[in-house]
Amino acid sequence: MDLCHPDPAELSSGETEELQRIKWHRKQLLEDIQKLKDEIADVFAQIDCFESAEESRMAQKEKELCTGRKKFNMDPAKGIQYFIEHKLLTPDIQDIARFLYKGEGLNKTAIGTYLGERDPVNLQVLQAFVDCHEFANLNLVQALRFREGASDLGFGG
Repeated sequence: MDLCHPDPAELSSGETEELQRIKWHRKQLLEDIQKLKDEIADVFAQIDCFESAEESRMAQKEKELCTGRKKFNMDPAKGIQYFIEHKLLTPDIQDIARFLYKGEGLNKTAIGTYLGERDPVNLQVLQAFVDCHEFANLNLVQALRFREGASDLGFGG
């Protein structure tokens, strides 16, 4: 007798009922497995959509950063305004100072121009910008040369 495919004539009525129950459960399990596969496929599709949207947002943000840098390098005040309007920078004095301190893609002369303006906000940013520098344990010459190209900012040299 083949245990995997028994001859129904060789089964008792109880065994036949049990075999039918097993087949029914098997069918239900296979349906559940297919539903899970479909749900998993949907989740993966949603993840792909999310990743694609996130990549698009990142590309857009990078484009805005590039545009902002160009604007800043041509006209620092308009560049800062652009960064703030596009939520790439907050209007907080400390945030602006840290952004200028990092100077990623910004022209040093343009940074110096912005910090050299006599507008009260610019003066506050200048003070915060100076506070970003760490001069402890440096002699005067080292402190003056601390930031490579500091003279390019228009502060002497």
